Amino acid sequence: MSEIHLHDGELNVMELLWSNRVLAAKDIAKIIKEYIGWEKNTTYTVIKRLIDKGAIKREDPGFMCRALVSKRMIQNIETKEFIARFYNNSLSTFFTEYLKNQSLSTAEILELERIIAENKM
Repeated sequence: MSEIHLHDGELNVMELLWSNRVLAAKDIAKIIKEYIGWEKNTTYTVIKRLIDKGAIKREDPGFMCRALVSKRMIQNIETKEFIARFYNNSLSTFFTEYLKNQSLSTAEILELERIIAENKM
């Protein structure tokens, strides 16, 4: 499977599916209408795009939708893309620049040290 890139509107639908596992398209449209204000046709268009991308699967009866990709998978793809685009593919540059501007707690520092130690092995 090639990497799936999602825009914000598609992520809205995916978040619902990641939270609920399976939803009917009509229920997705109702929830999106209430919280975002999209009309049903807009939501159905986004669902169709997600099906075409291989991010969700539609099952009958009831036009039931289910995520085919995990949230973690999408997070990893988008994080790699972000680091490539803004930090020249350098994870160390990203961390250096990001951490310069953060106030980390002792617990957070210890957790980062633990993660680094685990990755040294």
